Amino acid sequence: VDLIIMGESKWMGKRWEEMDTDVLVKIFKELNLVELSPVSQVCRLWRLACSDPLIWGTLDFGLLKSNFIQTRASPYIWVDDRSDKRLAKILRVAMAISRGNVNCMIFHYNLYMKDEHLHYISQRSPNLKRLVMPAWNRISRAGICQAIERWGELESLTMPTIGHPPYIMEGLANSCKNFKELKIMGSFDLLFASAVTTYLPKLKVLSLRCSKVTMGALQCVLNSLEHLEVLNISHCLLFEMATNGRRQVIHELDNKALERASRLREFHHCQSRQCVACQRMMLDEGILRWYRYEDWFWRRDEVRSLDLKDYGRLFGAQCEMLTSVD
Repeated sequence: VDLIIMGESKWMGKRWEEMDTDVLVKIFKELNLVELSPVSQVCRLWRLACSDPLIWGTLDFGLLKSNFIQTRASPYIWVDDRSDKRLAKILRVAMAISRGNVNCMIFHYNLYMKDEHLHYISQRSPNLKRLVMPAWNRISRAGICQAIERWGELESLTMPTIGHPPYIMEGLANSCKNFKELKIMGSFDLLFASAVTTYLPKLKVLSLRCSKVTMGALQCVLNSLEHLEVLNISHCLLFEMATNGRRQVIHELDNKALERASRLREFHHCQSRQCVACQRMMLDEGILRWYRYEDWFWRRDEVRSLDLKDYGRLFGAQCEMLTSVD
């Protein structure tokens, strides 16, 4: 504000570098990751405002994908080196500005990070409470276990099907004392269910949405997780093995399963032949080909706390285009 007194001009406001932090945070919340990077280097006050938890509560990389080719040999994926360099560059910027204030981190199902990437972010996001990471092809057992050990405050995990689930469940039980929410994307058999009930008996929320689930696994969960409050089996392909060794798809739950599920605070289920999502599961034989469908489809969940909603500002479409590596 300019105030004219006796022909003199005097400044009655504050300079940018003297503005209150809360005002700067409100302004910087409208910027994306690319825009925040130079802003955070202006001065100490601006850098402090740029790292505020209100900005970094959720770091959603849902638009970031690897440039990859599927292979027949483990890890069944080959990723272009430029994709790895690009991811490393983006993570360096994000972790430097956020200064450990990220509480929730979301990755796309076609974002194939390596142990080095996971090691980097686990060291620099000690307060992480929620991780959505549907692709583990290139992450080793030691890599994920080491990350989980660092994330002592982790409460929620969205993960893919893995060959030997007990070690992950045991790691969560030993390191994450407040862990309460698990989502599996892929298939869920009795081995997986037994690992969950053995190591996470106090689990409160479990979502198997759009997964291939055996009836034995479902019964194990309903019978053994006494503290479970919310269960989502919407659009799952439920099946059991018949006496002749063939797979038999279950389209309706029996009364016993429904009675046990009725004790839950929330029970979401849909195995309708008229449902579009259920039709997709049948077409894909229980292992959903997410790439065939809408970009937002994999992010949805009937459980409110697990639904990913919009992508947010930090890494929107414009930001995705500006972070390529030559």
